[in-house]
Amino acid sequence: MSESRAATVARDAPRRALPVLFSVVVVDLVGFGIAIPVLPFLARELGASGVELGLILTAYAAAQLVCAPLWGRLSDRVGRRRVMLFTIAGTAVSLLWLGLAGSLVAMFAARFLAGAFAANVSVAAAYISDVTAESERTRYMGLLGACFGVGFVLGPALGGLLSRFGHGTPMLAAAALSAVNLVYAFVVLREPARHVAGGQPRVGRFETLADPRVRLICLLNLAFSVAVVQLETIFAFFMMDRFGYDAMQVAWIFVGMAVLMGGIQGGGMKALAERHAERSLARSGALLLGLSIAAIPFAPTVAILLAPLACSAVGRAVLQPSLMSLVSLEARPEHRGVVLGTFQSAASLGRVLGPVLAGLLYDARAGAPFWFASLLLVGLWWLGRALPERGPGAPVAVPGPLA
Repeated sequence: MSESRAATVARDAPRRALPVLFSVVVVDLVGFGIAIPVLPFLARELGASGVELGLILTAYAAAQLVCAPLWGRLSDRVGRRRVMLFTIAGTAVSLLWLGLAGSLVAMFAARFLAGAFAANVSVAAAYISDVTAESERTRYMGLLGACFGVGFVLGPALGGLLSRFGHGTPMLAAAALSAVNLVYAFVVLREPARHVAGGQPRVGRFETLADPRVRLICLLNLAFSVAVVQLETIFAFFMMDRFGYDAMQVAWIFVGMAVLMGGIQGGGMKALAERHAERSLARSGALLLGLSIAAIPFAPTVAILLAPLACSAVGRAVLQPSLMSLVSLEARPEHRGVVLGTFQSAASLGRVLGPVLAGLLYDARAGAPFWFASLLLVGLWWLGRALPERGPGAPVAVPGPLA
């Protein structure tokens, strides 16, 4: 067997396990999605106030912020497979704990633990980067993004259906699903052949940010996250105050947006990535998303409102995987895990800061969170001119040192 043939076989072996990775992300997000409609009711049963509920919700994102670079760095040193298996097991334990929680303290701890182990998305992205060529990276990052759409469709739906048997039941079901996923991953998942594990110098998140290109992409991801959190946090209040909508009606709108995003990221990104560079996709997605969100407060009817909401889903579906693809291409292979972990931490920081800011802005004026989000995204579009030109027709630059 020739060296090129052997390299192809070695690369394709773990690549066949990519569906396992996608299932891991889906299960993580199903668990998160299940909690969206059910968690407030479970917290209320345990006597939570509004502030206490907010702290429980923030715990998840705060844990992701802290742990994403840690998992990424550890996967660079000991291997992607070991870290993925450990975090899948941790996800199952955290969901079981949440389902059995008998106090607010236990509930808070379970959500913090869930956020810590859900930070394995950065390791999954690093695995994809290890086993895919640069020319197809955006396509596979789009599939990873589609997992978010699947999770946010299945999660709330399952949560609503299973909650009839008790508010802890959906969490227990998600824990069982994670346990099955652990066995499946243990049997099928293999270490990427292109990954260089062990013997590499340690790189911290601040060292990764010393690279101006990585720093810019992480900054843009922070702006993107703060922007979309404005919509996610305040949209239900907006619909209730403006149109008298209830929780179920709002949930169906979110499900529709998630289906649209999943369809684009699961199939449309392949065609877009074949025709356009990642920088162009990221900037176009940011501009479409920013203009769409700005239009939301001006919609006089729900029928008209559906148009900017659909456009915002399209913009987000294009922007998110493009940024992830760009940062993975900028990272050196031996540091890819920690770089993607730092990238995810930027998103988690946005989810820690964004909800409080959205509430303050909405109390001042109903349209303020949407317009603030639009300004951030237009700024992202403007700063995106400095992003590296990758993709069709663009020269591929060699990533520089991170320190």
